[in-house]
Amino acid sequence: MTESLPQRMYLLGYDTEKNRLDPTSAPVRGTLLRAAAVTELVTAGLLADRDGKAARTAAAGLTPGDPFLAKVLEDAREEKPRRWFALIDHDWHKAENIVRDQLAASGTIRVDKRRAMGIFPVRDITLAEPHRTRALREPIRNVVLSGEDPGTFPIEDAVLAMLSYEGDVRTVFTSKENRANRKAVKALAAHVDTALPGLRKAVQYSVAARRSAVSG
Repeated sequence: MTESLPQRMYLLGYDTEKNRLDPTSAPVRGTLLRAAAVTELVTAGLLADRDGKAARTAAAGLTPGDPFLAKVLEDAREEKPRRWFALIDHDWHKAENIVRDQLAASGTIRVDKRRAMGIFPVRDITLAEPHRTRALREPIRNVVLSGEDPGTFPIEDAVLAMLSYEGDVRTVFTSKENRANRKAVKALAAHVDTALPGLRKAVQYSVAARRSAVSG
């Protein structure tokens, strides 16, 4: 199976050592998945930046076969462009369930439902092939840790690295790695800003909103 960008983002957040999803980035996971979907739509030529807003292109009539991507594209209203933040933040709370169910349907993960203390519903996620997820992680880490120009990497990998940094996805970059590679992260940010104007700032605003809601 070839995973979509949102599905790759979901899998990057899985801790293969502890067999669970990264708890640190859990509050912003929906934002990261929506942003990954927006990225895939832009690179496919279905969305573009128009005066700082997300606008459907002439090719947007070609509906993606992936239902999640199709839903995000539909949220980019055809009658007028939408702010990148509004598109990424819209229905963020639904994104994780949709992407998780897609991965479960494909057999990439198994989802077991139970009730903690007999009361609280819990979903235990298990990877079918943990080594594949570990393999997904390495090229994303290399965007920041290799010391190479981020522009030499596929833009999809660069965006996933940026999302992992902005979302504090500890399964991709540890806090120590983030601190030690600030120059590389700055270069990555500049590259993503050039390739996909407005995306990173929109992600930062959405992440800040989610974090604020949790802390408040």
